[in-house]
Amino acid sequence: MGVAPLSLPEYRGSSRQRQYLLPLPYLVYRGDFLRVDRGGMRALFIDTTRLELDFSIGGMVPVRSSDDGPRTGMPDLDPMLEAGVSVGWILAQPEFGKIRLRLPLRAGIAISLDSFKHQGWKAEPQLHFESPDSRDRWNVSLATGPVFADRRYHNYYYRVGEEFATPERPAYEARGGYSGWHFVAAASRRLENVWIGAFLRYDDLSGSRFQDSPLVETRRAVMGGLGIAWIFDSSSRRTSTTF
Repeated sequence: MGVAPLSLPEYRGSSRQRQYLLPLPYLVYRGDFLRVDRGGMRALFIDTTRLELDFSIGGMVPVRSSDDGPRTGMPDLDPMLEAGVSVGWILAQPEFGKIRLRLPLRAGIAISLDSFKHQGWKAEPQLHFESPDSRDRWNVSLATGPVFADRRYHNYYYRVGEEFATPERPAYEARGGYSGWHFVAAASRRLENVWIGAFLRYDDLSGSRFQDSPLVETRRAVMGGLGIAWIFDSSSRRTSTTF
């Protein structure tokens, strides 16, 4: 168990950065079907020497409409859970790591205390590099690629209805399609009973289908976080499989 300080924009395109301090459960489990490791939580439906099909999950933080921001007078937005499947194809596996092409497709689900509402689809195809697991050095992963989402997903964040239009914030309807480009770098290391990890993500929204929304304040988005966890115990029986 540990803690993770995070710095995230309210949403992609927002110039307002929020800081969070969240609990960080740390678990590594490598079963035949379910795996939880530095690649995330995955249920492997297909796992061959090159093709992988697993469960993919992500999310976005809630958005509060402040009194002096572009969403003034508009309703708050619930947090978004993104869940779906991911197809991975191992392009190369040299000694220094593994290079994959990943194709995750997720459904966006807005979560409130009394409801779950589907808010469209999101895809993040990416070229992904992952160094071999090691206890003697930092484990590094890099990923980059475009982001796509349908009209409903974009409108959840960037639509301005007629009832909320003002002279400074005209009505706006977003279109589906290109959502920008992203780059993610992450590193982690195990030191006896301490695990340390960090990530940094950069988004470029130039050319996106919603870049002209009055709710987009900046076309650059940066988010990052650091995690540290204390490992209480581990199994005496270890898997012989590496990931």
